[in-house]
Amino acid sequence: MGQLRIYHNWVKYSDLVSFRVADKESDVQISAMGDFRVEAQAEIKRCRSELERYIEQNLEFLVTLDPIDVSEDAPSIVAIMASAAKKAGVGPMAAVAGAIAEDIGHVLMKRSAEVIVENGGDIFIHIRKPRRIGIFAGNSPLSGKLAIDIEPDDIPLGVCTSSGTVGHSLNFGVADAVVVISPSTALADAAATAVSNIVQSADDIPAAIDLAQSIDGVTGVVIIVGDKLGVWGQVKLSKVD
Repeated sequence: MGQLRIYHNWVKYSDLVSFRVADKESDVQISAMGDFRVEAQAEIKRCRSELERYIEQNLEFLVTLDPIDVSEDAPSIVAIMASAAKKAGVGPMAAVAGAIAEDIGHVLMKRSAEVIVENGGDIFIHIRKPRRIGIFAGNSPLSGKLAIDIEPDDIPLGVCTSSGTVGHSLNFGVADAVVVISPSTALADAAATAVSNIVQSADDIPAAIDLAQSIDGVTGVVIIVGDKLGVWGQVKLSKVD
């Protein structure tokens, strides 16, 4: 839980109501125009219950590191994860945090004009005024020095981070942060994993950017390895004082 709380501290806004909901491994920070924790708690529980029931009958969905097909009657959370993973070339669980954040976000959009849902560094964003998302990159000297500026015209948007040096998620790379932007938060999550996996040194940044560009639906990427930075796409970076 410690690492999740680090991310939570980077997505709080003084003009919005911030609250947390959790269910088993999912620990979610939400900022909205009211306290909708009852609705959010019900939705996170529904998502996880449907996912867990599916995994009970389809264990490969949990353990595979490769894309996998699912049945037409699979729960929506499962279908979304599988679709995102296929586009990114990774296993479906690489999209789980982003898919849950996105699902909760869509539910709360019915109650709030602004919703920001963060799930372990994977963020769903629906806003009506400009917002900034700080980039946490572990021990990199660039950590906390850069932010991504999000405009209302950009929404809905997913901003998801994968790291080979921060957190406990399975990752085969060494990047301090790979941040992927996409209209689909589930896809941004899966793509961040795929891109981060191939970064074994700062020399891999160009190849990682090429991979991000090749994933249909990805609109931008930021890669941080130590003091090196790579950026591509529809990313508006600003310095943090």
